[in-house]
Amino acid sequence: MTDSLRIKNINDKKFNNKGKYILYWMQASQRTEWNMALDYAKDKSSETGKPLVVLLVVTDNFMNANQRHYAFMFEGIINLIKKFKDMNIKFILAYSDDIPGEVLKVSQNACMLVGDIGYLKIQRDMRNKINERIKCNYVTVEDNVLFPVEYISDKEEYSARTLRIKINKNREFFNINYVEHNYKNKKADFDYKNDFSSRPEKLFEILKVNRDVGISKYYKGGEENAEKTLKKFLNEKIKKYDEMRNFPEYNYQSDLSPYIHFGNISVLKTVKEVLKYEGNEAFTEEFIVRRELAVNYIYYNKNYDNFNGLNEWAKKTLKDHQNDKREYIYTADELENYNTHDEYWNSAQKEMCISGKMHGYMRMYWGKKIIEWTESPEEAWNMLVYLNDKYSIDGRDPNGYTGIAWCFGKHDRAWKERNIFGKIRYMNSMGLERKYNMKEYIKKVNAL
Repeated sequence: MTDSLRIKNINDKKFNNKGKYILYWMQASQRTEWNMALDYAKDKSSETGKPLVVLLVVTDNFMNANQRHYAFMFEGIINLIKKFKDMNIKFILAYSDDIPGEVLKVSQNACMLVGDIGYLKIQRDMRNKINERIKCNYVTVEDNVLFPVEYISDKEEYSARTLRIKINKNREFFNINYVEHNYKNKKADFDYKNDFSSRPEKLFEILKVNRDVGISKYYKGGEENAEKTLKKFLNEKIKKYDEMRNFPEYNYQSDLSPYIHFGNISVLKTVKEVLKYEGNEAFTEEFIVRRELAVNYIYYNKNYDNFNGLNEWAKKTLKDHQNDKREYIYTADELENYNTHDEYWNSAQKEMCISGKMHGYMRMYWGKKIIEWTESPEEAWNMLVYLNDKYSIDGRDPNGYTGIAWCFGKHDRAWKERNIFGKIRYMNSMGLERKYNMKEYIKKVNAL
């Protein structure tokens, strides 16, 4: 795909020739390799002779992030500091309760602002706030999806099937050619008083975040760890991924989602590498079609993060059955502390609470049971979002919100009507026992 399809002028302001540097505001793409926004900024630096400055702004409790999320991000930031130093590029790690305001401060002496793309409401809102006040040209580069969202579809897609048709018409774009863009300019020479790049550990200490959730011992952030995770998946798992990915007692999942969430690894690079291996069909279906469907949902549905984002038929059938008798009702505290009658569900919740990630198949079962064990579908929705966002490293993410919505019938069809669920797909423990060795899964989780 040509770069022009990924590049978008956010405003019609001109390049500021009196500016001292090109500014890249790094947010969604926290990596140095296969970062098209960074590459675009490097090219502009080479064309104009202006040095490049990279800015990453950290704020307290971004979207209810807690210590676990920040620790993963800072592991990546430490990696970034070293890499930018090696590249002779000025990197600023700023701390502010006003991210758009901080970007605007640093952009005052910039020739232009280059940004990457995140799709959540808060990320779009920040871009709009910056654009309202910025005095130079503002350009974004979209490379956290295989296909730019508006290019592949101009509306919210009904299902994976409808989006898959559009993706398959553009299969030629899977042939991704990437050439590394070297930085050959001088390093920007100025001090910024709100720069923590020489002491990131100090910034982590002073962040006003929830410290109750433990830092994961199992997933460590950053480009280098992302690369190791991808290589492990390709070398050890992909050949059996289609056959074994849904078995919760084993780990044949890619474990890439935390790295994709923080932009530690490129979606385009991942796809290019995976396509070299036989047996990639199941993974590419999930990673391309399902993930791009999630971003499509987030982009076109303003209620993606609440119950109102669901299809009308799903909302109606759940509301029609809201007063159905429930065998079990659990409090928020009981659910959060994996204290239910169901040892399989408890293990799934425990896995997420301890490790920071839950097995993908168990996440579906986990979500369905919360619908069954709460007094209303709205309460179930809110509980799922709360738990997933709090404990999953890859929470607060298009995939997370879309996965939750799927539990309520989004991107799915109507099934035979039943108690509580209405026409929403149902899952039970007998299905788990019939397909998988659940005793081994419980043993695996208890060993964490």
